[in-house]
Amino acid sequence: MKNLIPLMQREWLQHRFGWTLMVLIPLGIALMLITFGQVRIDSDKLEQVGELLPTMLAMVSMAGGMAITFIIAWISSLIIVSGLARRDHADRSIEFWMSLPSTHSESIAAPLIVHLLLVPMAAILVGLACGSLMSVVLVTRVAGIGAWFSLPWADLLGANLSLAGRFIVGLPLSELWLLPLTMLVMLLTAWFRRWGWVILAVGIGLGSQLLERVFGQPLLAQLLGGLFKHALYALISSPKGVGAAAEGHHNVSAALGEVPGWALHDLGLALADLASPLLAGGLAFAAGCFVLLVLWRQRGAGAAG
Repeated sequence: MKNLIPLMQREWLQHRFGWTLMVLIPLGIALMLITFGQVRIDSDKLEQVGELLPTMLAMVSMAGGMAITFIIAWISSLIIVSGLARRDHADRSIEFWMSLPSTHSESIAAPLIVHLLLVPMAAILVGLACGSLMSVVLVTRVAGIGAWFSLPWADLLGANLSLAGRFIVGLPLSELWLLPLTMLVMLLTAWFRRWGWVILAVGIGLGSQLLERVFGQPLLAQLLGGLFKHALYALISSPKGVGAAAEGHHNVSAALGEVPGWALHDLGLALADLASPLLAGGLAFAAGCFVLLVLWRQRGAGAAG
């Protein structure tokens, strides 16, 4: 752990400016749109929701802030991770990093932990804070500042924190399902540089077509589809659960109060989904790719630079 922490701090020093922009730019754009744009609500929907409108607007703002910030951070992290193996080769700083007392496995694992787990987790919490700020502007424009202060904040925060906790706990589970693909991309880009993406895309495309048309077995396509499906279920197994929790409730507190229970039940479904041979095989494949990456780094990170 004493070696992992400095390696994680390196990621912060190297990417903190980009991470800051990743939060501030979407927040600034969203605030400008909400502040100066037109907010239109159908009269029919307005009659249906009535006094619930401010609460619904606040809930959408907070949940939407979490979702948007998380998606941006997750996609950015995947792009960064794909090139981690060779990022220090252009200026030959790989020789410096290899001279440090940390092991090769720690040097690979630390940035993976930061970019695949810590950054998206932090993005969820930051998105919740940004969504709360956006809710001030949106609710004030529609119903006035007094309506924002009179919102059922205990229930709102309880529901949104439950959603945030569900995503934060589900993220490592989702990354487990995607780890075979992540490690394969890292390995291919380590071996073949930017051609790694091309080789992966062509290999998957030709491989899936060959298995399906020649052997009549769409095995590769099914494996990839299964990994993505289970990864999505790890984040949210029952997408309609939040909406179902509100159905039949005219009491906002009662509807929001059911979200924590739904989140806990949904997490149980995601944990039960881990008992799959597909996950076991995928993790074994990912471990093999990780070992090959360590061996590649031990040989001087490809020796070619």
